Amino acid sequence: MIPAAVSMLLRDGDEGLETLFIHRAVRAGDRWSGQIAFPGGRREPTDPDLITTAIRETLEEIGVDLTQAERLGVLDDLHPRTPVLPPVVVRPFAFALTDRPTIVSSAEVQSAFWVSFRALLSPEAQGTVTVDHPGIPRRVFPAYMIGDHTIWGMSERILTSLISLLS
Repeated sequence: MIPAAVSMLLRDGDEGLETLFIHRAVRAGDRWSGQIAFPGGRREPTDPDLITTAIRETLEEIGVDLTQAERLGVLDDLHPRTPVLPPVVVRPFAFALTDRPTIVSSAEVQSAFWVSFRALLSPEAQGTVTVDHPGIPRRVFPAYMIGDHTIWGMSERILTSLISLLS
């Protein structure tokens, strides 16, 4: 398994607690191309641990430095449930921010956006999505629909775990 880490950035917004998502850029060869995700990626040989991976990847992808952010905790490791995806194991780390940081997206990120938990918990945001992905038989997955964005797959599983902890 390839170790990886993501950062769940949390802050108090106008509608209460909110978290940041990225819309991954469409890139050839990227299995998560175009998907909604938390900032993060694979552990590099120079990363002493996975929290360093999460911090480094967040800085690289969206220009947010988490070295001084409050570390709230870690969720259980997850791995893709689809055999055509790389054999990664992802560790989600939660960070508290006091202010909304300036986002500077890298070429890997199409955009970044904040979503309130109030919006995520609304009945109209919760549903399913049918995914027709190369190499994956058509399947229905749980999902959150926020505007034009659909959060599904590992990001949905991470988010659902986080919501259950906060409830």
